[in-house]
Amino acid sequence: MRTPRLAAIAFAAVAALSLAACSGGNSAAPSGSAGTSGGSLVVDSGFTIETTDPGHTYDPTGNMVAKALYETLVDFQGSDVSTPIPGLASWTQNDAATEFTFTLEDGRTFSDGNPITADDVVFTMDRVKGMTEAKPNFLLTGITVSKVDDKTVTFASEVPLLQLPAILANPALGIVNSKVVQENGGSTTGTDSAQSYLDGASAGSGPFVLESLDLTSQIVLTKNPKYNGDEAAAYDRVVIRNVSESATQQINLRGGDTMVALDLNGDQVSELGTDFTVDSVPSGQTIFLLVNQDPAVGGITSNVDFASAVRSALDYDALLELAGSGAAQATGVIPPGFLGALETGTKQDLAASKAALAKSGYDGSTVKLQYPNDYPVGGVEFTPLAERVQSQLQAAGINVELAPAPFATELDSYVGGKEAFSMWFWGPDYADSANFLPFAPGLKVGLRAGWTADKNSTIAGLATAAQTSTDETERKANFTAFAKAMQESGPFVPMIVPGSNIATAKSVTGAVYNSVWTMDLAELKPAS
Repeated sequence: MRTPRLAAIAFAAVAALSLAACSGGNSAAPSGSAGTSGGSLVVDSGFTIETTDPGHTYDPTGNMVAKALYETLVDFQGSDVSTPIPGLASWTQNDAATEFTFTLEDGRTFSDGNPITADDVVFTMDRVKGMTEAKPNFLLTGITVSKVDDKTVTFASEVPLLQLPAILANPALGIVNSKVVQENGGSTTGTDSAQSYLDGASAGSGPFVLESLDLTSQIVLTKNPKYNGDEAAAYDRVVIRNVSESATQQINLRGGDTMVALDLNGDQVSELGTDFTVDSVPSGQTIFLLVNQDPAVGGITSNVDFASAVRSALDYDALLELAGSGAAQATGVIPPGFLGALETGTKQDLAASKAALAKSGYDGSTVKLQYPNDYPVGGVEFTPLAERVQSQLQAAGINVELAPAPFATELDSYVGGKEAFSMWFWGPDYADSANFLPFAPGLKVGLRAGWTADKNSTIAGLATAAQTSTDETERKANFTAFAKAMQESGPFVPMIVPGSNIATAKSVTGAVYNSVWTMDLAELKPAS
């Protein structure tokens, strides 16, 4: 993942929830409303949210809520994040991919009825740029936003940036009502104080508006009566409840107490039966092994042949068994569904592994495998996965000692490049393959593996070529070449792309996974 961010994950007992419009127990749905247009929708999810201010939002639950409240200039259709489509605006670009011109759709309004203008777009972007402590701030690095007229805005980049449309689809860059936000502390100069206001009210144009926010228990959204786009809400009210245990989410779904469960693992999904609908697909995250290339940190692991031995030793199909429904083998550092992803992954080859191991000079010493033991990714627990990796490497002649630690403890040593051999994960900040270039030598994740640019100038050059491409066909070829070279000789061993399992009652349709905002609440509709 991008440097894993510790979200404000709140835990609350389901039995303690007392929701408005209750029909009994802790259900938020009025009796008989589950399959009726205009009723209430109840969603269970383990909260990863710190705020409903889009400019500060950068976690899964926060992105899902921001997507419902604030529209972006660019959008994606359903689960397809390969092709950006117009959202609030259509766009053109110059041949150098350094200037993009966006034209707002006519007649669109905010939830207070005021029109959306270029001033709102410029303010939104400059506000995020001005909030240097905000997590989404880096999305606009090197980008200048200028008003052309009331309906037109230009984005200028210092370097070719074909991924800009994908970046602008991130819910953190949802367009805010500049007048309302400025009246409540909003600023572009770094002195912004509008977050407290935006945690109690929304100032966007999305299909929903914020009714209430409680980071420990629930978020309530209601239909935006002034919405005039093409994704109108089918439900009058959506209650998103903080249910941290996936087993409890399964119980609630089976009992009719909730209609959507976002965090079921593969085993729980398989137990649901035919009375429920499940969207099980690979997520955008990748679980991988890091093999440090700095001799001072890794010792024997810094030999490139040792990394090759590890890569060939693993039985990827057996590892995948631990991931369950929706998961897939990671074919490289670019996961399936993204531009340049390889069609097939590495296959186990114990003879090749032992040959590489002998070439590396490995003397049979024990290597510690470090990993976070309290942070499952897509339902995949790291300890069982580490145990299986340990067993498979032992069969190839590599002695491994497991060294688990809490996420918060392990994070610093991983980010600081102090781990010789470790298991981590990476997910996209936005829906574009440029997200995976940091694995290259000399870049952020590469340096965490002690992999400086001079250690593989060829792959460093491939990453630069992919980053600076100005033609889509050339860009795809460059990303594919980068992914292939990384898989052949990089210090990372991609293993699993965990699945995303969104389970719904039969009374609800339209629930599909999106790697940026998890699920679009506006796409959910009563089956009848």
